[in-house]
Amino acid sequence: MFDRLKKQHIVAEDGFNRWKVPPASIAIHLCIGSVYAWSIFNPPLTKEMGVVAASSSDWALQSVVWIFSVAIVFLGLAAAFGGKWLEEVGPRMVGVTAAFLWGGGFLIGGLGIVTHQLWLLYFGYGVLGGCGLGLGYVSPVSTLIRWFPDRRGMATGLAIMGFGGGAMVATPINEWLLGLYYHAPQYLGAETAVKLVTEGGRRMAEVNGHMVEVVTATAKQLASAPVAMQPGVYVAGTGNTGAAMTFFTLGIAYFIVMMIAAFSYRVPREGWKPAGWTPPTADAAAKRMITSRHVDIDQALKTPQFYLLWIVLCFNVTAGIGVLSVAKTMMTEIFGTTLPLVVDSAFAATYVFMISVFNMVGRFFWASISDYIGRKNTYFVFFVLGIALYLSVPYAATQVGAHPAVMWLVLFYGATMIIFTMYGGGFSTIPAYLADIFGTKYVGGIHGRLLTAWSAAGVLGPLAITQLRESSIAGSIKALAAKVDPVAFQQKFGAGMDQLNQLVASKTVTIARLMEIAPAGTTDPTPGVYNTTMYAMAGLLLVGLIANALVRPVSEKHYMDSSETGEAAKPVRGVAGSASKA
Repeated sequence: MFDRLKKQHIVAEDGFNRWKVPPASIAIHLCIGSVYAWSIFNPPLTKEMGVVAASSSDWALQSVVWIFSVAIVFLGLAAAFGGKWLEEVGPRMVGVTAAFLWGGGFLIGGLGIVTHQLWLLYFGYGVLGGCGLGLGYVSPVSTLIRWFPDRRGMATGLAIMGFGGGAMVATPINEWLLGLYYHAPQYLGAETAVKLVTEGGRRMAEVNGHMVEVVTATAKQLASAPVAMQPGVYVAGTGNTGAAMTFFTLGIAYFIVMMIAAFSYRVPREGWKPAGWTPPTADAAAKRMITSRHVDIDQALKTPQFYLLWIVLCFNVTAGIGVLSVAKTMMTEIFGTTLPLVVDSAFAATYVFMISVFNMVGRFFWASISDYIGRKNTYFVFFVLGIALYLSVPYAATQVGAHPAVMWLVLFYGATMIIFTMYGGGFSTIPAYLADIFGTKYVGGIHGRLLTAWSAAGVLGPLAITQLRESSIAGSIKALAAKVDPVAFQQKFGAGMDQLNQLVASKTVTIARLMEIAPAGTTDPTPGVYNTTMYAMAGLLLVGLIANALVRPVSEKHYMDSSETGEAAKPVRGVAGSASKA
């Protein structure tokens, strides 16, 4: 049965309509692209026990964000190893395997939420799901490049566009499922009506003769809940965020869609060309740095071009992926306190949705543009414009903190949306860039290995943004605590200033809670917690800009000869000839 999935059994007959292949590619990428909506799960997973607010036993945001990072790491690793396998067995078998891994990863992750075992979430969604991501990602790319040799950029843009649009589809579905399965915890009453004590940094109250942990939720916190609730004290561990059932539902749905799509894959016969199309002349190809020859997968790793393009992709991705992993949280923290009437939970969720829209549009737009201006010039635009836009974000955050106005939200929103078109465009342009440099014969395998850059970025981006954010928050809390009246602090938290570190570790003391008792006129430091990160991301783009400038055609010694490729010998002109001089 599995042998029937191999590529020799799915070769299309002459006259096959090549436009039947992109829908299957887009369908699989829409499913696995839901990984970009991960930030939707951050709030429920960080208060899975407290439900309305984080309890002491809830997972920290930093721990939850790393699940996304692990998934991206294994995406790159699976693509690196699976790329060569793809060239051997074809896209259908790889697509079926991806369906089992991605769907099964959600089911195991849901079990981890139910049992409150974080390692199961890492293993299910992160490891298994990440492998499904990698195999599902590479399965259509080389196939579409072969079906569309006349428009490589557009072809890869079509395939990878679905990945960028995955969050656009998943965001409203995830929000709806979380609301459907949500269950409010037990309510004890208003904070002033319940006798609270602090033990080991935790807030406790007596229920039926037993001391239990409780959480206190404000009206602002409850405004994002899918059901109406009163501000006050709730018993930890008595409600349900709906995250587990959402995982189970998505796992089954994604498996079904991906299986149908995988069985729709077809590959062209050897030597097939679109009717009426002739390859570009050697001189035209040389100007665009497009080769008509091929470099073997293993030989590509011996070229400087592979590592320069690895840096180009890694740093372009690192700059965007960290923001993606905390998109909803970042929008809420920067503008939720300064413009609360505009930026609420629904606005933040819409922001995640719009990121997906621009990410998806950018993948098709920039990849198609690269067919006309060239891949190298396209990346120059990404880096130069990206640096300017990343530097504008801290400016907007600082200004809105000092002078709250919608114009700063508009600046931030517009800058980040353009950033995400280029983030997505980088992914969709890189396969065509590789085909130009290394040829099309092994581009699927080479692309898979280059995606280890995505793995590295999946660690660097979220690590940078969470570590720098935590450092900024810690400094802000200490600065605010120094301004607060010790008596008011004691009354608010049931403990003295000497227990500040313990109270912060148990999530009892936060910037928002301190601002409630801070002296009048105190500026909320929350909008500026991401400023340092944005400066660091701009610096990474500068490095990527330099690496892209150094990319040259591959040296003659790395190309395969006609006996290795099975093609008739061709005169060496244009790119191949000039490459030997580089």
